[in-house]
Amino acid sequence: MKVEPLREAIKAAEADSNRRPLVILMSPQGKRLDQHAITRFSRLDGIVVVCGRYEGVDERLIESDIHEEWSIGDYVVSGGELPALVLFDAVVRLLPGVLGDEDSALNDSYMEGMLDFPQYTRPPDIEGLSVPKVLLSGDHEAIRKWRLKQSLGRTWVRRPDLLAKKKLNAEQLGLLEEYKQEISN
Repeated sequence: MKVEPLREAIKAAEADSNRRPLVILMSPQGKRLDQHAITRFSRLDGIVVVCGRYEGVDERLIESDIHEEWSIGDYVVSGGELPALVLFDAVVRLLPGVLGDEDSALNDSYMEGMLDFPQYTRPPDIEGLSVPKVLLSGDHEAIRKWRLKQSLGRTWVRRPDLLAKKKLNAEQLGLLEEYKQEISN
């Protein structure tokens, strides 16, 4: 994509902002988008997202007008529009008033550097599969510990790279060990 039309579009978007917004390019060559970046973006006053197409954007524009390059994964799509939508959706759900319960986003996968615990709905039994009894107990502390153990366990099984980055406290280490013992039996 040519420099001049993109530069004009960026300047027009910047002119609509009270402050100079962060200008990012969605690109398979960018840093991989993660929850930390999404949280940072949700706190900014503005973002201008540039979406390349086919072979991308002229390098001179990237060097002069783009502040950061971001990717949604280690693969290539036809253009930056779908990655931009992924970015928008992830950022918007962190903005105040978007979710019904503002604490909901705080409990999602990746917010604490781990995957989320399993979710269950009603009825409590479906075709011989039951909701874990602890979740029906009404014991909030036992439920909290069960959820934390499941979150740690899922992360250990599915995304050990996330746990490798996280410093676990004594409770977390103990619950992870319990989880490991339970699945090995």
